[in-house]
Amino acid sequence: MLTDKRILLILTGGIAAYKALELIRRLTECGARVTPVLTRAAEQFVTPLSVAALTGEKVYRDLFDLTNEVEMGHIQLSRSADLILIAPATANIMAKMVQGQADDLSSTILLATNAPVMIAPAMNVQMWDHPATQRNLTQLYADGISVVGPNEGDMACGEFGFGRMSEPVEIISALAAHFGSGPLLGKKILVTSGPTYEPIDPVRYIANRSSGAQGAAIGRALIAMGAEVIFITGPTSVPPPKGACITSVQTAQEMKDAVIAALPVDVAIFAAAVADWRVSTVSNKKLKKSIDGPPIIEFSENPDILACVAQMKKDRPSLVIGFAAETNTIVANATAKLQRKKCDWIVANDVSPETGIMGGLMNEITLISKTGAEAWPRMSKEDVAKQLAERVAKALC
Repeated sequence: MLTDKRILLILTGGIAAYKALELIRRLTECGARVTPVLTRAAEQFVTPLSVAALTGEKVYRDLFDLTNEVEMGHIQLSRSADLILIAPATANIMAKMVQGQADDLSSTILLATNAPVMIAPAMNVQMWDHPATQRNLTQLYADGISVVGPNEGDMACGEFGFGRMSEPVEIISALAAHFGSGPLLGKKILVTSGPTYEPIDPVRYIANRSSGAQGAAIGRALIAMGAEVIFITGPTSVPPPKGACITSVQTAQEMKDAVIAALPVDVAIFAAAVADWRVSTVSNKKLKKSIDGPPIIEFSENPDILACVAQMKKDRPSLVIGFAAETNTIVANATAKLQRKKCDWIVANDVSPETGIMGGLMNEITLISKTGAEAWPRMSKEDVAKQLAERVAKALC
């Protein structure tokens, strides 16, 4: 997707610099040619040797390195890239960019370049929220700088809020969108994610423990490969994939309506953990305790979104993928689901409490298709998403 794209990667000083090593690995896997520039502060967090080993390229560090000026001067360096990426981008480098400072190699490159520039900010939440940083951000937008993130979450300093650098896969998604490239370019893919909430009364509902992390990761991986992603999500605290067309829903019926409205698509991936049942009659008042005991709640079956789409005669996607979260006889149950729903693939996993998969960072799946079952090793949900996206691209070739 980024084959032969020349990325000049500037690493500035911050604890998020450790993520840049993973970012470099993923960029090179995508075929990009990465030229690294380290500020002096960045060298406090990552070493030039580790960066050089991952990029296979010379690491540029000093503005007044005469050898470098003979081989590749800072002006040529600033203009030899298809894009300049700053990750992490500290509050300091953002301020320098706005002010037009040129007191080191990185800031001089940024002032001299005619290439597009993208930044991935990373800093303490108070620094990010400071009026000066927000003024600088506004000016950078006005100057045509692309911005990825930051995300909300726990900080290395112990605080919580916005300021975490975007994950490498999110940054690559933004790069892929910028270059309009990838094996899924021109493909429209629908992804459902998260749980559904089925109301009992105005304050209670039926739900499950799905975090939506796997669905969001799939959306990011597909975007990174150039796909147009329609992302339909139930209530979740996991950020949706940047660059997707996002629809938020609460109930299974709302999710079905959103799915039908999004068709036709090339591929539909149903990663959402949709509630099988809903309360037949939702109380318009909060149910109270009674001397007669707990209330009797009657249930009705929710619409089967996966089966509905998989069995369509018109507008059926070329590839329909369902998920099966099981706690026992995983392959047998998932295979039966594949046959019953008439979808093309089932992504099955064991969500027994001891696995830590539901709501966790890791996943271990078995891909079920008409040709059999293929067990994948335990890996991060991001890597599962990347591998699944690659399979989708191969199936559509």
